[in-house]
Amino acid sequence: MHSLNSLRDLLVDEVKDIYSAETQILRALPKMAVAASNPALRSSLTDHLTRTEGHVERLDRVIAILGATSSGKVCHAMKGLVEEAGEAIKTRGPDPVRDANLIGAAQRIEHYEIAAYGTARAFAAQLGEDEIASLLERTLAEEGEINNRLTAIATVINADAQFVGSTGDTQ
Repeated sequence: MHSLNSLRDLLVDEVKDIYSAETQILRALPKMAVAASNPALRSSLTDHLTRTEGHVERLDRVIAILGATSSGKVCHAMKGLVEEAGEAIKTRGPDPVRDANLIGAAQRIEHYEIAAYGTARAFAAQLGEDEIASLLERTLAEEGEINNRLTAIATVINADAQFVGSTGDTQ
């Protein structure tokens, strides 16, 4: 167990946690994209991967401003979410149902990221770390865009999944 003696320590800890989460996502998203049968979902997951690469670069900048290192922290929450995504990848059954499962996993990941970035941004703002707050706000906005895109795609995928099996259709 490590010590957190100040809000700044907490900010550093939160940023390191997010960094660990993002690097785990970088490993999971390509597999999720390959597993997606819906072209819009595949495209969204691929776009998410590209944006996540940018998020890691932005976090590198935040970590440098804080005078910290990105090592030494494992985000266990994301580890669990990525494991759930791995289970969604392995799902057998009709493509629309598997895609609905994948999009659910992707949105759970997004919601965690939105919460974590919002928390870190609040800490940075409270500490008067305006540049850090701005960098985190930019990423938070992008995470919201990704989530909104996934929600729009989910509406179509879930409708397709709803009718699988009820009509004898398996695709």
